[in-house]
Amino acid sequence: MNAFLQYILYLAVLVALAIPLGAYIQKVMDGEKTVLSGVLTPCENVIYRIMHVQKDEQMSWKKYLLSVLAFSGIGLVFLFLLQLLQGVLPGNPQHLPGVKWDLSFNTAVSFVTNTNWQAYSGESTLSYLSQALGLTVQNFVSAATGIAVLFAMIRGFLRVKTQGLGSFWVDLTRCTLYVLLPLNLIISLCLVGGGVIQNLKPAQSVPLLEPIAVSAEGEIIDGAVIDAEAGTVTLDGQPLKGAQIITEQFVPMGPAASQVAIKQTGTNGGGYMGVNSAHPLENPNPFTNLFEMISLLLIPAALCFSFGRSIKNRKQGIAIFMAMFLCLVLALGVVALNEQLATPQLMQGGAVDVSAVEQAGGNMEGKEARFGIAASSTWAVFTTAASNGSVNSMHDSYTPLGGMIPMLLMQLGEVVFGGVGCGLYGMLAFAILTVFIAGLMVGRTPEFLCKKIEPYEMKWAVLVCLATPIAILAGSGIAALLPQVADSLGNPGAHGLSEILYAYSSAGGNNGSAFAGFNANTVFLNVSLGLVMLFVRFLPIVGTLAIAGSLAGKKKIAATAGTLSTTNAMFVFLLIVIVLLVGALSFFPALALGPVAEFFQSIA
Repeated sequence: MNAFLQYILYLAVLVALAIPLGAYIQKVMDGEKTVLSGVLTPCENVIYRIMHVQKDEQMSWKKYLLSVLAFSGIGLVFLFLLQLLQGVLPGNPQHLPGVKWDLSFNTAVSFVTNTNWQAYSGESTLSYLSQALGLTVQNFVSAATGIAVLFAMIRGFLRVKTQGLGSFWVDLTRCTLYVLLPLNLIISLCLVGGGVIQNLKPAQSVPLLEPIAVSAEGEIIDGAVIDAEAGTVTLDGQPLKGAQIITEQFVPMGPAASQVAIKQTGTNGGGYMGVNSAHPLENPNPFTNLFEMISLLLIPAALCFSFGRSIKNRKQGIAIFMAMFLCLVLALGVVALNEQLATPQLMQGGAVDVSAVEQAGGNMEGKEARFGIAASSTWAVFTTAASNGSVNSMHDSYTPLGGMIPMLLMQLGEVVFGGVGCGLYGMLAFAILTVFIAGLMVGRTPEFLCKKIEPYEMKWAVLVCLATPIAILAGSGIAALLPQVADSLGNPGAHGLSEILYAYSSAGGNNGSAFAGFNANTVFLNVSLGLVMLFVRFLPIVGTLAIAGSLAGKKKIAATAGTLSTTNAMFVFLLIVIVLLVGALSFFPALALGPVAEFFQSIA
């Protein structure tokens, strides 16, 4: 019952905060006056003067797209060079060397595309300058880019016989200045108050309360008797040669809270620490865990309500929200149930007590004791639904079906809320596909939001919907054939295939989370995953803006008795079915060979 109430609380808080934030975002992006206008409007105007931007410029979809690509390309090159040269740049108290070229490429692509896949440990690889000037900046602007493209598409539905979709530079500025900066300032202060570190100190070495012994391979030797003064280690009365006594611990420092806030709200996910929000200095307690977890879906959920308000049809925004929300609840139920019940191996012979009496129970492998199963399962679902990728537990240790659902959420094309902006415009592409299929069934020209949906829009909508399956299946299929990739696996058999599939699903779903048993820091994987991230980020942007430009040039069609309602329960059901048909069925053979096969092995 306690776990059930936690799930209800998390979902209720999310909806309660998303509704007013959605109203605020709509006012900001539509240029209306807000509570911060008196303070921020002068700053906004100064930015336009410095950038030589015309506030009322109306870009065609091609010019808008060119601006997006140019801005992202410059950011990619800058971040790539910043990592290569960090060894000779300031802001590097640990004196870390420059990052090798393939990892620099992968990381630059990852953060520019709002994916934040990390094949490294941040605290031991990147300097404070690289983290703050490179990663944190991209966390802000890549998120703002997704929201800007969404509102360009919204204007495509609203405008009649025109080519103007607004200015990308204005949209980028408003989103960053009015939404992301104030929101993350508040969250950063709350996180610092909760114990997340925020400083510029070099890493510290602190003495352990008790020394530990490790083998030559770096593994902790359980049951060893340590004589620190004599420097000897014995096990069962026998001296161990090659064993090393560890008396100090490395404690990373740095500006973590400011990056943690935007990594959550911007659906970025890149952790300041290698183990992300499972690290006690990045996510120390249930208070910070709640803040960080709700932040995962806050803006994506709010944008559904912004969409309804912007198009002057709040029922449409609620319908899209309900389609996403129902998928989220279903996914959360499956993961929670499987993690609470654990696996037959854990229950075998009563060796592990999986009951929930006065303990978390279930499958606690890979989960933090301070969070338990409820908070860990919720985070796993929220982060993969949001295309965020931050974690507070190790997904590699989840049960077969519990680990499959986060994988499937990414494979659906990040449309169950998804990334900020990109999740909603991806779902709108599925909505266009839905009304087209429904129109074929009744023999009527499909319409959506009073605009005719014709072959041009359909072609681009199909590409937007299929970009994720194409990239994931092609990438993981090629990788599975290479012996060098097999050497990177942490497990053999079905679980090993799941590790490969999860990695490419994470990159192809603009997510960034990992199974944590897969060593992806090789030249082939860094480059191939980077190419997948580029493909899946920018092909949907091209398609979305092309659809927006086409719709803006059309006239509005009056609704009649034969017009398909896109705000009722039937449309919500059809939309969910189409999402599952395109996403789930595309990946069924791969899932059957990976997590499904592992599930049947576990019960055999």
